[in-house]
Amino acid sequence: MDDNRNTGQCLCGSVQFCISGEFESFFLCHCARCRKDSGSAHSANLFSSTAKVNWGSGESNIKTFRLSGSRHIKSFCKDCGSALPVFQADLGLLVVPAGSLDSRLDIRPNAHICFSSRADWDNDLASIERIDGLPA
Repeated sequence: MDDNRNTGQCLCGSVQFCISGEFESFFLCHCARCRKDSGSAHSANLFSSTAKVNWGSGESNIKTFRLSGSRHIKSFCKDCGSALPVFQADLGLLVVPAGSLDSRLDIRPNAHICFSSRADWDNDLASIERIDGLPA
């Protein structure tokens, strides 16, 4: 596969896509908005001002939510709710949820952002037990 192509899909497989181009940055955002829409400690998003998304299937299943009064925007599959790439026209950026990609990434996260806003339970997570499957 071309080094500048990444493929991905939603959890149910109805939305499939290919990203052509390079990612310029990869941030783990801990702001309250990203925690709410990811349901986790942070969002993990890749950013590009030049990459393009080609929807292979399921484009009609994509729903986009814009939080009023903010730049916060999220696209997701209407069937399974999986986060999907979204183009933020006002910023000229393609934002791609890292977890939506099936292909291997060559870029590592650049930084934790909005780190002072992290959840109160999001401290020293590297020290907790690691289980390679589901707990018994």
